[in-house]
Amino acid sequence: MFKQILNRLPEKPHKSKDHRDGGNPKSSSHTSTSSKTNNDVPITRSSTTKPTSTVQNHTNNKLPQSHYLKPIRNATISNTYEALPSLKDVPNSEKQNLFIRKLTLCSVVFDFTDPTKNLKEKEVKRQTLIELVDYVSSANGKCQETVMKEIVKMVSVNIFRRLTPQPRDNKVLETFDGEEEEPSMDPAWPHLHLVYEFILRFVASPETDPKIAKRYIDQAFVLKWLDLFDSEDPREREYLKFVLHRMYGKFMVHRPFIRKAINNIFFRFVFETEKHNGIAELLEILGSIINGFALPLKEEHKLFLVRALIPLHKPKCIPMYHQQISYCITQFVEKDCKLADTVIRGLLKYWPITNCSKEVLFLSELEEVLEATQPPEFQRCMVPLFRQIARCLRSSHFQVAERALFLWNNDHTNSLIKQNRKVILPIIFPALERNTKTHWNQAVQSLTLNVRKIFSDVDPQLFEECSRKFKEGESKKEEIKSKREATWKRLEDMAAQRSGGGHDPIVMSQKVIASHVSSSC
Repeated sequence: MFKQILNRLPEKPHKSKDHRDGGNPKSSSHTSTSSKTNNDVPITRSSTTKPTSTVQNHTNNKLPQSHYLKPIRNATISNTYEALPSLKDVPNSEKQNLFIRKLTLCSVVFDFTDPTKNLKEKEVKRQTLIELVDYVSSANGKCQETVMKEIVKMVSVNIFRRLTPQPRDNKVLETFDGEEEEPSMDPAWPHLHLVYEFILRFVASPETDPKIAKRYIDQAFVLKWLDLFDSEDPREREYLKFVLHRMYGKFMVHRPFIRKAINNIFFRFVFETEKHNGIAELLEILGSIINGFALPLKEEHKLFLVRALIPLHKPKCIPMYHQQISYCITQFVEKDCKLADTVIRGLLKYWPITNCSKEVLFLSELEEVLEATQPPEFQRCMVPLFRQIARCLRSSHFQVAERALFLWNNDHTNSLIKQNRKVILPIIFPALERNTKTHWNQAVQSLTLNVRKIFSDVDPQLFEECSRKFKEGESKKEEIKSKREATWKRLEDMAAQRSGGGHDPIVMSQKVIASHVSSSC
């Protein structure tokens, strides 16, 4: 019985006799060659198989994913790369298969650094991409999951690449201005812009089911997409912006992740690199997102304002994205007026000290924030705010002083100042008086006189009181100055008398001098 059971068990496989005895070497060589061929499909299939059968294998999904991620070598492209029939010339039953074959055809990446290479193949791919864009724009019926998978693969192969920054020396990097410098244009743009147009039409299409598409346009895809915002080509960043905005609207499940990923980009930019080409475009997307926030604002959104948006005022290159950051900040204040105090104090925290052009930008943004500020929030921050404005009024840079005086041209801001003039006027009055007498710029002097007239007309008594205190303060300063000068004169006379009497020159310690000066004060 045991023998019967043992006989039913499968025998352990043995090595072949030929191989064991060193027999036919061709068989083992053939086996190893065939296995190598299966593991290296992108190279061997492309050089030995006709394009139709190759695309058919792709259609059946029999090839590994690496096939879509490795471009065909330039040496073999001319033998395998041919145009496929038009989608208009085939029946509806075959259109899906032909569409996938065309996607596979467009997954070949060409070298555009040499404009003389593969001209015919590049033109074939360009025409195919144009056809795909037209097809996805006019397609009727839901997009199948297999098609979505191939679409994402084709897009990924073409656009997810390592960005090569334009070489610049250290001195150029320190003074780099994105508005003045010529941007670096990608030579592959004739194909790239069609791929971007294709994915834009695909994401925006009502036939694209987000529940299925989110399996392929996943978080990893979004992260790679956001990495491309550092591209130096402004045309690419515009497409990236439009598509990401569509993704945010289409895939609700990705919205928190997209906001968090953008947040991390801002952190890295502010606190580490201070170099990124796509901050303005990312802020444009956020401006639209913030505009759609529901009220009351979530605590998550308020933290985003405090931790990510306000610190963006720190980098030196803020002129490149100031218009966008100002819009985002103002949107928050308009959504929740209680945030005005937080925003204004944040601006004061990062207020520039020696950068006058940046200071002008801050004053412009401050005016927009004050436009949406209500009296209770204004009163919380008006003392530190107008101390800073007083310093701006005294600035020898005429644009800074002029921009600070323009705040009184805004009706809402002027109304807030008038309501709280008893606190504000004593803070800024010395700056106004000195401007009228000593500022070198005629326009600043005339604007200062207008502001003085506003206060004198609204509250003459307060104005006179501030004027009296200012004169008293100035007279005290003059008295202290004259006493100090008299003390120094007396010390000089004492030193001259002793040296004239035959004694050695007197070297007086700093403590003695300080005691004389302080006693005179």
